[in-house]
Amino acid sequence: MSDELDLDLEQMKQRLIARRKELMALSNSSKEARDSVELDQTRVGRLSRMDAMQMQAMSQENERRRQMELQRINVALRRVDEEEYGYCIRCDEPIAIKRLELDPSLLNCITCAQKSENSP
Repeated sequence: MSDELDLDLEQMKQRLIARRKELMALSNSSKEARDSVELDQTRVGRLSRMDAMQMQAMSQENERRRQMELQRINVALRRVDEEEYGYCIRCDEPIAIKRLELDPSLLNCITCAQKSENSP
C-alpha cells in the first residue's frame, strides 16, 4: 500500500468483519419471514395473507441485498489479505480514503463507480 493511501488496514478489516457478522445475524434472524406463506384461507383471511406475501417479498429482497453486501465484504477482505485493498478493481487507482471510511466494502473509485452507474 502506498503512502498515498494512509489507511488503517487493520481497522478497516475489523469493520468489514464486524459488518459481516451483523449481516449474517440479520440473515439468520429473518429466515422465518422469508419462508413460504400459508395459503389456507380457513386459517388466515385474504387480506392478511396478502400482507404476509408482501412482507415475505420485502424480506426476500432484503436478504438479496444482504447477500450482495456480503459478497462485496468478502472480496474486500480478500483484497486486504492480498494487499490490494484500497485500489479500484477497474482502473487500479487509489480509492479516496473518505469513500472507504464511509463504506469499507467499496471496490471502485468514484470515477469508475460513476461510469458503471451511467452505462446501461
